[in-house]
Amino acid sequence: MNMKTLIVSLFLLVLLSSCGGGKASAQDVERVDYSNWTTLTKGMEYREIDAPVKSFIGDSKISILRMNGGLFDFNIFSATKYDSLPRDVHTWADTFHLNVAFNAGMYSLSKPLSSRAYLKSGDHVNNGTLLENFNLMLAMNPRVKQRDEVEILDLTCENFTEMNDQFGAYAQGLRMIDCNGSPMYWKKKIQSCSMLIAAEGEDGNFYLIFCRSPYTHNQMIDFMIGMPYKLRNAIYLEGGPETSLLIDVNGHCIEKVGSWVSDTWESDANNHFWRLPNIVGVKKIKYN
Repeated sequence: MNMKTLIVSLFLLVLLSSCGGGKASAQDVERVDYSNWTTLTKGMEYREIDAPVKSFIGDSKISILRMNGGLFDFNIFSATKYDSLPRDVHTWADTFHLNVAFNAGMYSLSKPLSSRAYLKSGDHVNNGTLLENFNLMLAMNPRVKQRDEVEILDLTCENFTEMNDQFGAYAQGLRMIDCNGSPMYWKKKIQSCSMLIAAEGEDGNFYLIFCRSPYTHNQMIDFMIGMPYKLRNAIYLEGGPETSLLIDVNGHCIEKVGSWVSDTWESDANNHFWRLPNIVGVKKIKYN
C-alpha cells in the first residue's frame, strides 16, 4: 500500500467504520449469549467464562477466541513501516480490512514506536534485538510449506537462528506456558493487571485469551493450566489499558479493552482503545 492510498483509506475509515467507530463498548457483547462456544465464521469460535477466582474489581470474565490458523492470514502491521503514526485497533482494522486485531507484544515507553523485543514484518524490522528472557516467539506468514500459518515457538525448544527465514513475521514475548505445557511461573514483582495472551492448544487451534479484571500473571497461568484445551506456548502480549482485542466478523463486533495495572494505572475506568504502534492483524483467506 503506497502513502497516497494509505491517506485516502484513513479518511474513508472515519466515515465508514463498521464496528463501533473506535469507542469500545460491551453493548454488542451483551446482545449475544457467549457463555458457550459461538461460531463467528468458519474456523473461528468465541466464548466467555467466569474466572475460577473472583477479582477484586470488574466482572472477572475471561474471553477466549479460538481459531483454525490454516483458514486465516496472520501478519504484523507496524507504524514504522508506513507513516510512523500509531493507531487504535479500529483504525488498523479498517485500513487493512482485518477481521481480528490485537497487540503485537509490548512496546517501549522510551521509544513508543518500537517493540520492547524482536519484531519483524517481511523486510521491515521494527526491533532487531532478541531479548534473552523473552522465550516465546509468535511466528506468522510462513515461507515454507511445512510450517503452519501461525505458530508460537519456544526459543528454548527451537533454534531461532536456524529457522529465522521460515516465517515472514515475528513478535517476541514473555513465556507463561512452555512447549511441553508446563507452567512458567513468574518470579518478578507481583503485579495485577488486565492482560492478553496467545497460546496453542493440543487440538491444533490458536487461542487468544483476554481478561479485563486484574489478576497476577501466576494466577492467569494457573487459570490456563486448568482449562480443558491443554494449552502450550502461552505468550504474554500486553497488560493494562493498552491491552486491545477487536473482532469484527459476520456481524459480530466484539471489543475488549484493558485497564488496571498495579502501582501505575490502578483504575477500571478506561473505556477506549489506545493507539498502538504494532498490531497483529487476521483476515479470512479469500477461498473460505
